[in-house]
Amino acid sequence: MGEPSSYWRVLSFSTCWNSARHTSGGELAAEILEMGFRRIELGHGLRAPLVAQLLEAQQESGFEVGSVHCFCPLPPEVLADNPDCYEFTSHREDDRRRATRLAIQTIDMAARFGASTVVVHAGRIRTLAATDRLRDTAARHGLLGKAYARAKVAAVIRRERLGGRYLQRSLDCLVRIAEHAANAGIRLGIENRDDYEAVPSETEFPDLLARLGAPHVGYWHDFGHAQIKDHLGLLSHAQWLDRAGSLAVGCHVHDVVWPFADHRAPFTGTVDFATLVPKLPKGIDFVFEISPRVSRGEILAAADRWKSQFES
Repeated sequence: MGEPSSYWRVLSFSTCWNSARHTSGGELAAEILEMGFRRIELGHGLRAPLVAQLLEAQQESGFEVGSVHCFCPLPPEVLADNPDCYEFTSHREDDRRRATRLAIQTIDMAARFGASTVVVHAGRIRTLAATDRLRDTAARHGLLGKAYARAKVAAVIRRERLGGRYLQRSLDCLVRIAEHAANAGIRLGIENRDDYEAVPSETEFPDLLARLGAPHVGYWHDFGHAQIKDHLGLLSHAQWLDRAGSLAVGCHVHDVVWPFADHRAPFTGTVDFATLVPKLPKGIDFVFEISPRVSRGEILAAADRWKSQFES
């Protein structure tokens, strides 16, 4: 794909696409580098031996690691990839402490790789259980019917009633994590999620960041997650970025095939990248976070189109 340009210095690629296919960190990195990327995100789901091999591969080939996604490495007791295996919002204090320790370990790992940012999930309200109900109602009755309107209003009311307690639990953990990140010279990017149970909600994001009061903590925008909420009528993707785009320290880039099939190659679904990307700061990491089911050819086509549209 030619010599790396300024585009390749800001366009990164997540290991979530190929980590399950490799037992060698060197081969995992080589497959990504062969596509023309020179910057990698270490995704969640990487086990400790693979992370150690990736560190060795970085020292040999010199690729950049821009961001690391919690938790990295995957906790040894967790048998399948699950970034929400421990949550800052859990009602179990031991789980909150474990989530905090794992996030701190991820920060330390990011520093070893020379990464600038750690991406975190801040938790969710598990007892709300609204997203599946909203999706099912939308599928059966459509988004414009009374049934969906009633379901959405009920979810919003319950979410507002429960949110404060869970937001405080998350904040209590994030204060300690943010302090450790500052000492390590690492930024934190708090990611938006696709489910309505997520903490913080879009309305809570500014309050959470303000209460943290940390200049090295910002917003990590996931295009696919925001688009799914747009499809559900829970937000306007464009209006949300008008409000929050300036807070972003990085992004996960993937598309959504209507209504909820995400982590598809960019420009193959409903995300209006031409309108949305200019609402974000220039020079932040844009990370292709693509499903393993997407082909190399689709990825290369999307990367070429991204370059032609957004390279400065």
